[in-house]
Amino acid sequence: MGSIAQAPLWTPNPETLSSLRLDALRRKVNEKFGTKLVTYADLHKWSVAEPSAFWNEVWDLAEIIHSEPFTSVIDESIRIDSIPKWFVGTKLNYAENLLEKGQHDDIAIFYKGEGHPEPTKLTYGELRTEVAVWAAALRNAGVGKDDVVCGILPNAPETLIALLATSALGATWTSTSPDYGVTGIVERFKQTEPKILISVNAVFYNGKVHSMSKKLHQLVSDLPSLEKIVVIPFIQGQEAGAIDIPKSKWTWASEFLNNFRSLKTRLVYEQVPFNHPLFIMYSSGTTGKPKCMVHSVGGTLMKHAEEHLLQSNLKKTDVIFYYTTVGWMMYQWLISSLITGCTVILYDGAPSKALWSLIDEFKITIFGTSAKWLAVQEEVARKCIKLDGEDVEALKKELNKNKTSLKMILSTGSPLKPQSFDFIYEYVKHDVLVGSISGGTDCIGCFMGQNPMLPVYRGEIQSYHLGCDLDCVDDEGESVIGERGELVVRTPFPSMPTKFHNDTDGLLYKKAYFAKHTGIWAHGDFIMINPQTKGIVMLGRSDATLNPNGVRFGSAEIYQIVEHFIEVSDSVCVAQRNEAGTDERVVLFLRLLPNIAFSDDLVNRIKLVIREQLSPRHVPAVILPISDIPYTISGKKVEIAVRNIIEGEEVKNVGALANPKCLDLYRNIPVLQTYS
Repeated sequence: MGSIAQAPLWTPNPETLSSLRLDALRRKVNEKFGTKLVTYADLHKWSVAEPSAFWNEVWDLAEIIHSEPFTSVIDESIRIDSIPKWFVGTKLNYAENLLEKGQHDDIAIFYKGEGHPEPTKLTYGELRTEVAVWAAALRNAGVGKDDVVCGILPNAPETLIALLATSALGATWTSTSPDYGVTGIVERFKQTEPKILISVNAVFYNGKVHSMSKKLHQLVSDLPSLEKIVVIPFIQGQEAGAIDIPKSKWTWASEFLNNFRSLKTRLVYEQVPFNHPLFIMYSSGTTGKPKCMVHSVGGTLMKHAEEHLLQSNLKKTDVIFYYTTVGWMMYQWLISSLITGCTVILYDGAPSKALWSLIDEFKITIFGTSAKWLAVQEEVARKCIKLDGEDVEALKKELNKNKTSLKMILSTGSPLKPQSFDFIYEYVKHDVLVGSISGGTDCIGCFMGQNPMLPVYRGEIQSYHLGCDLDCVDDEGESVIGERGELVVRTPFPSMPTKFHNDTDGLLYKKAYFAKHTGIWAHGDFIMINPQTKGIVMLGRSDATLNPNGVRFGSAEIYQIVEHFIEVSDSVCVAQRNEAGTDERVVLFLRLLPNIAFSDDLVNRIKLVIREQLSPRHVPAVILPISDIPYTISGKKVEIAVRNIIEGEEVKNVGALANPKCLDLYRNIPVLQTYS
């Protein structure tokens, strides 16, 4: 890749470069610090070499609302694996910084979703009023700074309001989407001991109503910390009796809130330290129960402010949309854009072709979605042309129409395929910045992605984000370019998790990020840097995390389901990357008990239970029988060895295996050799 010169698909307009905040920052730094920064690369190098100065500039640019000043930005002598503290001494509130940046009558959100065909809008003034009511009700229910509130909710206004009310109180929010099964929900929430659970009575997805009653009934007994469940009547026609829980344990949201609507409660923002817990996010659960990542008020705010104000150049006049569920960190990323005073589009429902129509309906300027969705749209378009004989120009006209407002298309969840770049520029809009962005739950943001100062090249991420000291290294930790290496972070950044919940000695935290390279954060991704363009190509996960269609989860979640099938004695679940390295699927191998035949019936039953107890996105793409599974001498299942073999790669450390000969069972399996 690196040896082939290529022309950019999009280049910034030289006449508008000076209007970008990125370029304004470059000029300000030169004037203030006597530097001679010319390019974005110069600015990035300065941002990671001078973290105190850089993040102080972001603080000022974002006009962070705070009640106490900070005494220092960061102690730059502390290494990244010592988890340094940022903006020491300051006090602030996340909700305040999102709710107070827009004028009373400015539109804060539009909402549209399945089962709710008419869009809903809330101004910043109306949003503040609703948050004040919810905050008062939560405070009356005993929620304070040390408490956790959890939600099983769709991407709707009520979710945003409950989240902001929780953060206004200084409490901690954690959430998952309604399509998660009870097992997946309990494994996450039980660890964080929430006091209040907020849910909906049902959701409407892909043309069907899905009741939450059975899940809520089981959660009452499985989550003993819960003091109250608040149910939002999201789908009309569901009677109160449909919620099969003792009435002492739950209440309708209207009953929960009514006493506070008439009081015209003033919204009070509890001031908390920079490192105070804001969100608890969850790891994939590769080696056991999902780890609970605690993200701070200030760290989340600063990271998202940099990405929205600088990398996206987001302004009050912009309208931003990202297709996401509330269980994905892109939801937090999306709502944090309110810090700019812009308008946010919330959408709940299946990701159909109709998402394109939102651009014209709401005059969206930044449109975000998953790489998988874009790939599907491309396949549908090309199928129409090839099989249905549809006119190419007519299709282009249909896709291009009414997208005059659109300035940027963002994609994440998995690497954006080169063909998807081609599709967007050829069929959707030629004058648009296509930003393939990448980061993760671990940093509750992006390490790299969109950059209005730089060209867009086919199949590449434009650049590292400012303040992210990233590198591509080999197994010895040495920087490499033009060849595959591991993505690492060399110096601290504000949105590092402050801790893992209940990880009192910090061992899980250190093991997650710092076990592979001393004093360097290993992120778990393989990347390659194009020596000519300096663009980044994502090459997939470097660990055993499963990531089909951009949804990360761990094999342990699958094992806990499969172990309950009496026919199965053991199993191994791995990810298989396609030949291009742009996508992956989940492959599950089953070792059956003696005299048990492998059958379609068994496969279908396993898929059904995984779908019901976890989610549709957890269901393996391929399930196959196997007679043995590799283990280390110490008794650890070796998933990476299986993955390497089915992808035709070398297996390292074979000597550590107790049964190395069984690896031959995984070679040359026909159904696994046709994945493109």
